[in-house]
Amino acid sequence: MVVLNRVMYVDDEEDLRSIVEMSLQMVGGMEVHLCTSGQEALARLPEIRPDLVLLDVMMPNMDGLQTLEAIRATPDFANLPVVFMTAKIRPTEVARLRDLGAADVIAKPFDVMQLPDQVREIWSRLQT
Repeated sequence: MVVLNRVMYVDDEEDLRSIVEMSLQMVGGMEVHLCTSGQEALARLPEIRPDLVLLDVMMPNMDGLQTLEAIRATPDFANLPVVFMTAKIRPTEVARLRDLGAADVIAKPFDVMQLPDQVREIWSRLQT
């Protein structure tokens, strides 16, 4: 099984970027790369080559769905696992995000101590 090491987190909110970075790095031991927008994430994908992308749904200019669509349209990253992080976790919304190509959805707010385990659990399911 491939080990999850390098995660890209895309969110326009600085506080959340800091919290996710701290959680995944300090608690989870992962290498975390932060992006403030979908555009920045797309520009940095070839350099970072993440194993998995955590993506906020609601961002200005280019939202999470547009970012996912652009990732899927990039041949080198068309199969890159993308997990949305959102407060909108109604079953219909989660199903819609999965239908659009998301590997899974993590609810905001999340437990900082549990986040690395949630991400690893999703990763494990994707490896089978």
